[in-house]
Amino acid sequence: MAKKISFGVFLPFYAFQNQTASSSLFSRLQDVVLECERLGYHSVWLDDHLMFGRSPILECWTTLAALSTATTRIRLGTMVTCASFRHPALLAKMAATLDVISGGRLEFGIGAGAQESEQSAYGLPFPEPRIRIERLDEALAVIKRVWTEDKASYTGKHYNIKDAVCEPKPIQKPHPPITVGGSGEKLTLKVTARHADRYDWGYVPSLALYRHKLDVLANHCRAVGRDFQEIERSYWLGGQVIIARNREEAHGKIEAMKPKDMALADFERTTFVGTPHECLEKVQPYVALGVSHFMLFFGDLPNLSSLRLFAETVLQQMQAPN
Repeated sequence: MAKKISFGVFLPFYAFQNQTASSSLFSRLQDVVLECERLGYHSVWLDDHLMFGRSPILECWTTLAALSTATTRIRLGTMVTCASFRHPALLAKMAATLDVISGGRLEFGIGAGAQESEQSAYGLPFPEPRIRIERLDEALAVIKRVWTEDKASYTGKHYNIKDAVCEPKPIQKPHPPITVGGSGEKLTLKVTARHADRYDWGYVPSLALYRHKLDVLANHCRAVGRDFQEIERSYWLGGQVIIARNREEAHGKIEAMKPKDMALADFERTTFVGTPHECLEKVQPYVALGVSHFMLFFGDLPNLSSLRLFAETVLQQMQAPN
């Protein structure tokens, strides 16, 4: 049976920083999350950053914990948490706690980390990509043991634990769904094949490239003895998404959002701008490939016009009974 199509909404710190005072960051974010829940979105996802210049940033795990008490249905995810910010056994305990508090609504997204400046500033190591991905692989092994075993032990190159007890366990069994972020074909997709329930490759600009990455992931799954069909397929509609009722309205949104010094072609290269009908046409080839989860970053946030229009048109049509 085909999986039900779901839509997640990415809510990064930079969607709010220019329009919201630091003192009201959480209340503005909470308002958007509650609207996502009301509109029927599957999930909301926060990025995991400690700093970005002097921008105000809320730590994602404590923020998700607070959001879990204000919501009742929508799933809560990290897109993606940085494996090297927290020891994996501690991260497993934090995630288990959030799954319990939220009534089993955690979506666990994790990646190897990409921002050297913030890790250096916080005194955290930032080794070469190969080592970071090794650490991610081991971290996931540790996390899954802590979530599922009565007393978890692990001895690796980067991490060691002995008789670690995590009680209460996550509500979701065998554990919260794991999304591995990153599209590197030699190393990251191998970690995805070994550990992920869903992958996240960020925005992939063409159907041909997406197909290629599916083939690479399938090969890694065969190499590690994993059923490729166990991993849910996900796709970003664009680096950012702007939905309008007609082309005239879309043009007005482009004019309001496009940086003055950026060519229109460059803006549209990573931004999906279109009507609900054009959006439905864009998603269909990916649905035909077996994609069942779509990630959305509405570029006009915290304005809610695209968020609402998408839900009232595309989301409702895609989820309507056949």
